[in-house]
Amino acid sequence: MELDINGQTAVYGIIGYPVKHSKSPKFQTAAFSHLGINAVYLPFEVKPEDLKKAVEGIKSLSIKGFNITVPHKEEVIPFLDEVSQEVKYIGACNTVVNLDGYLKGYNTDAYGFIQGLKELMPDLEGKRYLVIGAGGSSRAVVYGLTKEGAEKIYIANRTVSRAERIAEDFKSLHRFAEEVIKPVSLGQVEELLDRVDVVVNTTSIGLRDEDEPLFDYSKLGKNHVVVDIIYRKTPLLKAAEEKGCLWQDGLPMLLYQGAKAFEIWTGRTPPVEVMRRALTEK
Repeated sequence: MELDINGQTAVYGIIGYPVKHSKSPKFQTAAFSHLGINAVYLPFEVKPEDLKKAVEGIKSLSIKGFNITVPHKEEVIPFLDEVSQEVKYIGACNTVVNLDGYLKGYNTDAYGFIQGLKELMPDLEGKRYLVIGAGGSSRAVVYGLTKEGAEKIYIANRTVSRAERIAEDFKSLHRFAEEVIKPVSLGQVEELLDRVDVVVNTTSIGLRDEDEPLFDYSKLGKNHVVVDIIYRKTPLLKAAEEKGCLWQDGLPMLLYQGAKAFEIWTGRTPPVEVMRRALTEK
């Protein structure tokens, strides 16, 4: 459908650095078009040193809402007027709505991860998880899994203190959080595999095929569910497929976090399948 841009067209977008690779403009535009919403969604490349000016510009230009990607997810928070509970716990914001100059920030990554994982296994409660990595994405994943009633979440990281920080920060999220969330070293991953149902990689290891493996992937069992939030079939996922595991890359998480952002901005039910087709078509 051809866009009919006029004086009533609302503007949404994504800020990041770099941002040229973003898939969000394609599937958000498809959603607006499908529902007949007079809006456009644009990528805005913003250097770190220009972030404050960019946020002020968003207010001045009455841009209705925007997504935030790396490296601005943490740094944008001081420039917002209000943030959701998820942002407070996760420490990162990826969605902002502009309410007549009042900016409210959300984190839809946790929701996106959980909705994507439910495509593989609808009931997440009472399961045991191994989450590799302790950055912003890990925090979103752990937040979502804790809220879903995980029995155990092992957070494995080379620097264990970063995993310990997540456990400390999430103490007040769940009355049994100290029992549920356990920081471990990356070297313990292989001995933990027999104790978990789901393995999640939140690191960038696997972006390149030549990356050193996180652990011995041959030790995966066919009953494991394996998720890598990278948007491609990584060596980890290839190994999971060879073992007969259920597996998933990062595209469902991207889809559902974007769908939730769309709902926050518009108040409308997002056309998820339309967005999925736009996201996955070549």
